[in-house]
Formats: sequence, structure tokens, C-alpha cells
Amino acid sequence: MAEEQLEFRIYNSMTQQKEIFKPKNPGKVSMYVCGVTAYDFSHLGHARAAVSFDILYRYLVHLGYEVTYVRNFTDVDDKIIKRANEIGDNPLDLSNRFCHEYNVDMSDLQCEKPSQEPRVSDHMDEIKNMISQIINNGYGYEVDGDVFYAVEKFPSYGMLSGQKLEHNRAGERVAVDSRKRHPADFALWKAAKPGEPSWDSPWGPGRPGWHIECSAMSACYLTQKFDIHGGGIDLIFPHHENEIAQSWAVDHESSISYWMHNGHVTNNNEKMSKSLGNFFTIRQITERYHPLALRHFLISAHYRSPLNYSVAQLESASDAIYYIFQTLQDCKDAVSSFQQGETEKNQSALQVNEAAKECIKKMQVEFQTKMSDDLQTPVLLTGAIQEALKFVNSSLKMLKKKLQKKVQLQLVHSLAEVEKEASKILNVLGLLSSKSYAEVLQELKDKALKRAGMAEDEVLHLIEERKQARINKDFPKSDRIRTDLTAKGIALMDVGNETIWRPCIPSEPLVAEEQKSTEGNNGPPTSST
Repeated sequence: MAEEQLEFRIYNSMTQQKEIFKPKNPGKVSMYVCGVTAYDFSHLGHARAAVSFDILYRYLVHLGYEVTYVRNFTDVDDKIIKRANEIGDNPLDLSNRFCHEYNVDMSDLQCEKPSQEPRVSDHMDEIKNMISQIINNGYGYEVDGDVFYAVEKFPSYGMLSGQKLEHNRAGERVAVDSRKRHPADFALWKAAKPGEPSWDSPWGPGRPGWHIECSAMSACYLTQKFDIHGGGIDLIFPHHENEIAQSWAVDHESSISYWMHNGHVTNNNEKMSKSLGNFFTIRQITERYHPLALRHFLISAHYRSPLNYSVAQLESASDAIYYIFQTLQDCKDAVSSFQQGETEKNQSALQVNEAAKECIKKMQVEFQTKMSDDLQTPVLLTGAIQEALKFVNSSLKMLKKKLQKKVQLQLVHSLAEVEKEASKILNVLGLLSSKSYAEVLQELKDKALKRAGMAEDEVLHLIEERKQARINKDFPKSDRIRTDLTAKGIALMDVGNETIWRPCIPSEPLVAEEQKSTEGNNGPPTSST
């Protein structure tokens, strides 16, 4: 990448403006992101949060920072207990199973593993100690084994969300507990109920409220003062607002420099919700589309903007990933075949041609400019990197012509350098895989066949039928075979005397192939944390 770095600006939800990123400790970044409540397979909202902050993590590492990235698992919660009781399972066993499944999904989506993945059940001592501090400092109170936070005692309550205490209308969604001093007071500790997991505490057996876990675990790994706290936009209130209140009650000097939040995922322009039954799990999508296609889709809108899910969007993303990997594979094949027999000395003496220099410079400048401006990934997907791929394809055509040896080798060297720069950018975006280009291309073809409801042998048989129809000059049949396959997302390409196939965007809407949501399947898991 280009050596000179631009100042990195990120949008701070607290100040509602972009700010220059300056870590508390030079060269080191501390980051906490709210994870999932693990009681079912994770959905697209979870995927978007994970990928959004994975992009941030990857970019910070690219900039040279040493990043401590903490993302929690909520494994003690009302929803987990309810689901476990419904299916006759142990709540912690259930949660442990879906923590594992979440990590499988994250690996598929090329999300880097965080530095720490703390769970509530492993941090009861830290949670109870923090609650004791809050009570001792005069901001919490105990009633019949429950402990509540006294929000009226925190003068800045609402500083993140803009919501004021006097505007909080109690009883609209949750029945008001008459034992509370103020309707907005929230639970720090919940007294044990029959049939629920519980832990001993100074206030009797019970378990933590939702909000305290993140305050305790972030302080455990990052102290009360750290750089970035992230999560979905739906967590601003009440979760993150309550986190701020709790941490302040323990230490008035507690400080998080930047609050970052990703936008909602919508389904055909309606917000995904349990009541509408329009959620999709990550696993439902990746059964039919390559995980890299899903990742491409998730970063195709700015992380703070709403992202509309549709099959058409996924088809487009899948096609884009196939084009990227096919171009990179073609480039690799050409470069390796021409470089065989050439000494390193001969290769090092070669210069990159002017067109390639311009291409590389454009990628570098655009990457730095857009990523340093609050991670504008959509521009990168459609901008200079697409020009680079076009350059590669046009150069590959040039190589097929008769060229002077020196010109030919210079073009091959230029191709190699363009591919190297494009790969650097794709790697920061998480759009490369540990697998080879060829392996990813085959996986993309397998997914396309699955969506088409066909086996590859069937496609090859139709290719032979079409070939025979052309020999017989039965062009209507030949065209019909090609058109029918294109409608299913299978494109036929005549290359010389042979015909090959590749995935494409289906020419007909996949109305019948719209994926079934989780409706009727116990509903979706909860949103982040």
C-alpha cells in the first residue's frame, strides 16, 4: 500500500459526528463489541454486526495498531432459560452449543477471532464485585433479593441516546415493578426463581441482569477506560446507556472514547422482526450462497446505513465474488506459466507498465481515502478494484497476441503487481479465503447448482445436447437450452470449440426459490447481546 497514511476518522455515536481516531495509548487499540445471546442459530443482524466490526479490526491492524478485541457471549439470560425449558435442555449446555455454532458461522464469514470471548457464566465474581461497588457508592439498592440501579442518581443518564428520564414512559412494554424507586430503574441482579440456574451472592441466590455483564467484562479485560465500544444500533438504548451509567457509578473517571453502531438489516425494506417472521439465519443463507458472497453483500452498504436483504442482492454479490476469483485465478495461471523458466534476476529487472502503475495508484489512493473516512466499503467494491480487474482481463487478452519477449514479460510482471495490490485490499475487506482461488470457484459453482436444483452431470448433458443441436442446425433448441439454464443461474460460454459453464445471475426472478424464514421455527435468536 502507499506509505503515507491519512488520518482515520470514525463516526462517534456519542457526539454524532466523525472524529479523528486517537487511541488512549499510542500504537495500541482497545475495543469491546457486544456479541450474541446464544440460544439459537445466529441471524443476519448478528452477521452484519460481526462483519462490520471485523472490518474495523482488520483495518486497525492494517494501520499497524496492536488491537485487543473483546466480544462477549451472553450465556445466562431469560431467553436462554425459556428455550431450554421448552426443549428440556440445560440452559448452559444449550448456550454452549450455540456459542460454538456462532463461531462456526464467524469462521465461514472470514471474521477474525477476537482476542477474548468472555462468557457471563465465567465472570460471576467480576459481575458481583461490580454490583457491590455500585451499591456501596450509593447508586444501587436491594429489594427482596433483587438489586436495581437508581437511574435518578446519574445526572447524565441519556447522554448517548438523547432520551431523558422524564420522557421514559413506564409500563408500555414491561409491567412496572412497584418496588422500584423510579420506573426506569433497571435490574443489576435478579433473585433466583424455581427451575432457573442461580449463583450465590451477598443478596441471595440469583443471576445477573442483562446490562451489568458488559460493564463488568469490558472492565475486566480493558479497564474502565478504553477506546472503542461497538454494537448494533438497537443497543444504544437501553443497553449501552445503562452500561455508561453502571461504569460511572463504579468509577466517575470511566471513559470510552468512541461509540460505534451498525445499522439494521431489513427484509425487502421491512425491518426484520420476530413478529413478522421474516428473519433469516446465517446458516440458512450459507446453505445456498457462498459465505464470501454473504460477506460481500453485508459490506455493500455503509455499516451505519440500513441494509436491505433480498435474493436479488445475494445473487448480485455471488456473481461479483465469482468474477473476482475467476479473474484472480486467470491472472495467476497466466503469470505462473510465463514466469516459469525466467530467473529471479530477469524478473526483478522488469518494470511495471504505465497502465498498471496508474491502476495500482488508483487502488491505493481510493483504499486509503475511503477506508480512512469511516470505513466506506461500498465504494471500494465498485471503484478502482473493478478497474483493476478489467485491466487484468484486458491484459490477459493482450498476452494471447504475438508480442516481443520483453513486452510480454513486462505485461506479465505488471499483472502480478496489480494482482498483489488487489489482493491486499481484498484481504483487509475479508474477501479472500485460506483456500485457493480454484477451490473457492468450485464452491461457488456447487452453490449455484444447488440453487438451480441440478447436478453438474445434468448441466454437462445439456451442454452435449446443445452441441448436437447446433451440429444439426437446430438453433431454436440450442437457444432454448441456453436460455433455460440462464434462467436458473447457469451461463454457458463458448470458448473455441468447447462450451463451459459458470454461475450467473438468474434471468428470471427466483420467486419460487425465496428462502423460507425462521417463521414457525421457534423464532430468531435475540439481537446483539
